[in-house]
Amino acid sequence: MAAPQTIHPDHHPLIRKLESIFRLTDEERQALLNLPMQVNVIKEDQDIVREGDRPSRSFAILNGLTCTYKMTGDGRRQIVKFCIPGDIPDIQSLHLKVLDISIATLTQCSVGFITHEALWDLCMRYPRLAAAFWRETLVEGAIFREWVLNVGRREAYNRMAHLMCEMLVRMRAVALVEGHACNLPITQIEIADALGISPVHVNRVLQQMRGDGLIELKGDWLNIPDWEKLKEAGDFDPLYLHLVQEWPAA
Repeated sequence: MAAPQTIHPDHHPLIRKLESIFRLTDEERQALLNLPMQVNVIKEDQDIVREGDRPSRSFAILNGLTCTYKMTGDGRRQIVKFCIPGDIPDIQSLHLKVLDISIATLTQCSVGFITHEALWDLCMRYPRLAAAFWRETLVEGAIFREWVLNVGRREAYNRMAHLMCEMLVRMRAVALVEGHACNLPITQIEIADALGISPVHVNRVLQQMRGDGLIELKGDWLNIPDWEKLKEAGDFDPLYLHLVQEWPAA
């Protein structure tokens, strides 16, 4: 097991993420920094955990993007969340011993594996941190509900706008934006799997949004020229993200 991470609290992705939804004390921040992590670098397009696994550890994303997904019986993928630095996508495995989801890397990722034993010890010694992790799982549930609404009731153009809004707000909360711009290395196939439309349709919608002045895309770099217009197009209200703090832009 690796030694605790020597990272300043203001720069630690897990602390940034938890502090965006829960106010921590200095002692609690230090306890998170002291968590023993085994840090691994995982290539893109690799499963980290799979449905049916019985893991004895959870992982925090330190760098890169992952997705949580489900598969149909005939092999079609539905992405149900994009996960960013600071997320612990499989924290539910601390209580639910068999995973009902799979999680894969979208980019090369650095992830910190934390044994369930270490997490249980942390939660017993710091009940407020246990509450913070509980709140994190509740927020994740709220995101899932919003995604059901997005895929089930909004048109493709509005779905896309809503997704762009969500990603920008969540990444701003952990200091990964500049103004209304961020690095978003998600392919059109991955967007299609998240929005329930074809990659061809994704391409058409992106072209239309560019033409309407809602987004600018240069490689993986996403810029939002008119934030209010994009929010209106996406019917976006960040209430479901339950943020209490956003970190300053990087």
